[in-house]
Order: sequence, then C-alpha cells, then structure tokens
Amino acid sequence: MIGLRDDSGSAPPPVCHAPALAAKIFAEGGWLQEGLRLEHRPQQETMARAVAAALRDDQPLLFEAGTGVGKSLAYLAPGIIHAVDQSRQLIVSTHTISLQEQLESSDLPKCRRLFRSTPELARYAEFKSAVLVGKGNYLCTTRLGHALADRATLLADADYDELQRIAAWADTTESGLRHDLKPPPRPEVWDTVNADSSSCSRKHCDCEKCFYQRARARIRSANVIIVNHALLFALINAGGAQADGATTDARGVLFPDDFVVLDEAHTVPDVATENFGLALSSYGVDRTLKYLFNPRTKRGLFRKLGGPEAQQLVVDALEASRQFFDQLSVTLLAQRPIVRVRDEGAAEPVLDGPLGALHRLVGKLADKLEDGRERDEVLEQRQRIKALQAAITEWLTLGDKGHVYWAERSGRKQTIVTLRSAPIDIAPALRRHLFGCGTSVVCTSATLAMGGQIAPFAERLGADEARAVLVQSPFDFARHMRVYVASDVPLPAAQDAKLALDVLADYIGFCTTRVRGGSLVLFTSYTDMRAVAATLEPVFAAAGRPFLMQGADLSRTELTREMRERGNLVLFGTDSFWTGVDVPGDALEQVIITRLPFDPPTHPITEARCDHIRDRGGNPFNELTLPDALIKFRQGIGRLIRTAQDRGLVTLLDARVLAKTYGRLFIDCLPQSNYTILTRETRTEKFRPFA
Repeated sequence: MIGLRDDSGSAPPPVCHAPALAAKIFAEGGWLQEGLRLEHRPQQETMARAVAAALRDDQPLLFEAGTGVGKSLAYLAPGIIHAVDQSRQLIVSTHTISLQEQLESSDLPKCRRLFRSTPELARYAEFKSAVLVGKGNYLCTTRLGHALADRATLLADADYDELQRIAAWADTTESGLRHDLKPPPRPEVWDTVNADSSSCSRKHCDCEKCFYQRARARIRSANVIIVNHALLFALINAGGAQADGATTDARGVLFPDDFVVLDEAHTVPDVATENFGLALSSYGVDRTLKYLFNPRTKRGLFRKLGGPEAQQLVVDALEASRQFFDQLSVTLLAQRPIVRVRDEGAAEPVLDGPLGALHRLVGKLADKLEDGRERDEVLEQRQRIKALQAAITEWLTLGDKGHVYWAERSGRKQTIVTLRSAPIDIAPALRRHLFGCGTSVVCTSATLAMGGQIAPFAERLGADEARAVLVQSPFDFARHMRVYVASDVPLPAAQDAKLALDVLADYIGFCTTRVRGGSLVLFTSYTDMRAVAATLEPVFAAAGRPFLMQGADLSRTELTREMRERGNLVLFGTDSFWTGVDVPGDALEQVIITRLPFDPPTHPITEARCDHIRDRGGNPFNELTLPDALIKFRQGIGRLIRTAQDRGLVTLLDARVLAKTYGRLFIDCLPQSNYTILTRETRTEKFRPFA
C-alpha cells in the first residue's frame, strides 16, 4: 500500500498548522462564521481544538459529542489541514451508508467552500478525496476481456447473456462498481470478472481502463479517504499498513503514515469483533470449488488448465464438502440455528484430505506454467484452497484459545451452514492493530459514555491511555422534547405474554394516532414486532395512516427515505433502526421504545464474554449487558431531535425504568430529565403532543 508521504531521511518534519488554524476557524466570529455563515458552537470549537491537538501529537482521542455539535466539520477541517501539511492521509471511517453519503456530498464540499472563502486557508481548498470500496465490488476490464474470450471454458451457455450484459454496462458506467449495475449481476458470473483476483494488477491491467486500478490511483493520491468500519477492519486484519511489503515499524493503520478518525465509534467493538474472526460458509466453499470446475456445467478454470485428474479432485472435494456441512446441519444445528462449539471435533475432518490433494495438484499445475496472468491466477486458487483447509482445521480444533467458536444456519431456506469464530476480548487486538500503530486515532460518537464516564468504553476498546472528552448537545431538549413513561405495561417476564403484547399494541396504537407527524417504533424482537404489526396494521389502514415495517420489501435506506417523504409514516424497526436513522423535522415526531434494548445472553459471543467476566470475578450484567443496553438506548432516543428546530416525543413502554434499580440509569440517559407517567386511565389527559 502506498501513502502520500515521501520524506528524505534527514529533512525536518513539516510544521503542524492544524491547532492554530482550527482555533481561528471555529472561534466565535471566526472563519467558519465569516465564510459559511454557520453559527458558532462552543462544543464544536472544543472538539476541533482537541482533534487538532491529537493529530499534532499523534495521540489517541475519545470524544463524545452530542447531537448537533457538528462533529463532522470539527474533525474534517483540522484533519484535512494536517493531511495536506504533512503529506499524510486522513482515513475517515463510518458505520452507516447515510453518514458516508453525508460526508461525501455535504461535509467535504463545505470544507472546500470554507477553505476557498479565506485567503489563509486557500492552499487547502484543492484537497483530494476518495471513497474506499472493497476490491470485489469493482469490474476488472482485463478479467472481463478474458472471460469473453474464454467463455466456453469458464461459463455455462446460460451465463453468456449475463456476461454480455456486464460487458455492455462496462461501456457506459463511470464507476465500474457492482451496485451501479441494475439488476445486480449473478454472483457466479461476477466472480469471473471482478477485481478480487491476482489477474487484476498493475502488471496485467491497463491502468487507464481498469476500474479498480483507476480507483486505486485515486486512493493513492487522496488526502482524505472515506471507508466503512467493516472494510477498515477487514483490511487491518489482512495486514493494514504493513501489507504490500511495508516495514513492520512503519507507523500507520491502513496505509503507511496515515491517521484515522472513527465516527459512529460506539459500533467499533462489535464491528471489529465480526471482522477479526473466522467466517467460512458452505456456500463460499461451493463457489470457490466450482470456480475451478463445475460438474453440472462442465465449465471452470480446470476445463482448460487442469484436465480430468484435476476435475475429479474438485468433484471429490465438492462431495466431501456436502458431507461435512450436512453432518453439521443434521447433528449440531438440528434444533437451533446458532450453536456454540465448546469441544474439538464437532464433525469428522472429511474435507481435509480432498482439499490437501487439490492443493498439491494445483501447485504442480502452476509449476508447469510460464510466468504470467494464468500462472498468477492458478497460484491464487492454490492459496484460497489452503486458506479453506486452514480455516476448517482451526474451527474443528478450536485453534485460538482467545476465540469463541460456533456454527450457524442462514439463507432463505436456512440451508447455508457457516463456521464462525470471534475474539472474546477485542481490546488486545485493537490495542495492537489500531491504537498501537504510532499514529493518531480519534474515536467520536454521540454515545460513548455511561453515567457520564467514557472509561468503561475506553477499556473495552483497548484505548485505556486515550484522552477522553465529553461535550453536551447544544439543542434545547427541555423545551423541544417531552418524555412519557407507561407504568402499566406488563414486564417482559410476565407470565401472560399475550396480554403483555396486547397492552403494548394498545399503547402503540394510542400514541401513534395522536401525533400528526411520523413515529418510529423500536422493538428488540422480530417476533414481538410482527405480532404487534398484525394487530395494528388494520387499525392504521382504517385511519388512513401509512405504515411500514422492517423486514418486508424495502431496505433500511428505502424505509428511511419513505419516512422523510411521507411525513406521517408509522415505521416499525428492530436492531439496525436504533442507530444511524436521520429523519429531521415533523416526519419523525415521536420515538417509541417498546422494550429496553437488552441483548439476550444466548449468542455465542455474548455467552463467552459473560463466562470470561465471571471467571475473573466480575458481574456480566453490570459490566457488559447493562452498558451495551444503555448505549443502544441513547442511540434510539437520539433518532428524535436531529436539528435545533426539531420537537417531539419519546414514549417508553417498558415499566422497568420505574420498577428496577437500574431503571434510573436509563432515565439519566435522557437529554430531558423531566418525564410524565402514563397509565391507560390517565393517558388521554396527560399525553400531549406538540401542536
């Protein structure tokens, strides 16, 4: 990986102007007010100064900034200045697509306008930015050309029309990104033409024509690179700044000498956990092997290069794969879709022999080929086979004692079996691969603290030594938010579950039909959400009230857009809707929390972490379950007030905030400390939406 910095050994380091310029930009009456006519926010100034100091000193920073602080500009402006001055790259990582789009389409252009409006900042106005997308999302024109030439070898006749459709699209697309092709390409055809191959390289591709090589050139020259958390940690796990031959003592996280801002940082521990473990599915193994040779179509790489012996070895491996995953499905996963594996040997290693034989043969095939594209591709397939073999062996032997292992069923018909693992404690990995890279890492979010303290999150993140700062939102929540708590909804543990759901539905129907704008109703259970929806959908239809629910036909992005456009939509959502949804104005006038968002301790990762905490004498509820629920609760509440003009209601339908000792912690999380208690007898009188 190539960064911007090219120091000449003894040259003195460039002067760091970020702290001084950030002070002038964000001060009261400063350049931000003069140039962009934006209001001065003391909290934003505090954040910008703290970020600039952290960048100057290459130190970590944890910064909680409440909604409305303007944190994107507070880290982008000093970050871009520092990147340009130091010839280093700023990596900005986010969790949600909506924030990535906001950064690219709104915040970066604001920075450019700011720099152009002030002579002292003019030299920064031409900064370059790029969005980093996974390699497999790009079309490689070199591989496309070879696929068209070798279509009889690689693809079945039925796939040729799809290949031609991709070729026609290649002549018109600007990006070459898979998501721009509608409808999406079939995976088995896309596998033959995407850039995730050694065939796509500067050695084999025309860098002016190949979409990935062009994108990579933009990345190499960019001052600011936008990425998402999942890709960031996948790349870090693959080597990060030490990949591609960089020296092991070079500072940098993703590229040599870079520095990083992690926005929506409250999601980092979970996303890093997902990407620092093992994930190997029956579907993935099947696709890898059938790329070599598909017995049904008689197509694949080995039709041309391998011959009958190689083809038979693939057939043997496919049969062994079917036996292996069927065994897990029938035994381990017969009763539940997710099952933790505690002992070695959960299945017979029937795939080890066929994969080993295939690996040896592919190596011999590569030895017979001249240096060039075909040999590189065969060697790459050899490496992938070895990786499959190593992953299965690790899973069967529970190879990493610091990881938890499990299997899960997925897919529309629940027929895909996936082998999974994840680190029980993510802090050591983040300490080594993120905070131990000798460069500044800034983590920011509206929700990092518990009870006003960021230390518990810092410990979980492996950022124990980081400076921690917390600033409140500038919004007037006392005037613009009303909080209601229903005291007579049966507790989740109530014996009569049907009665509890009936009361829940009754309250939701009452509250949603008494506000003019939209309502976001947040659930913790798909089952509860569907049951309440079945009761209330006819009620909403009779009232002429638009209603949509997560998990039907529309994606999260589409559902959020519908909420903005319709203005009075009732939207039911679960897990992913607690965070990242941004609907300003009356289109979101009420957030209803149906249950406190405690994750059930049944998932293998949660279960293993609880065991780990107990083993060292801790309390899993206080150290894990409650902090996670408080952060998620704060995120859910944060969906309501998105601008200084927004007004609305928060309605809590979980009486545990009143009945349990920990309930006070949830009440204290609310940005508005006053609340009104409702019962079904008093709610008509007491429930008062804004006019």
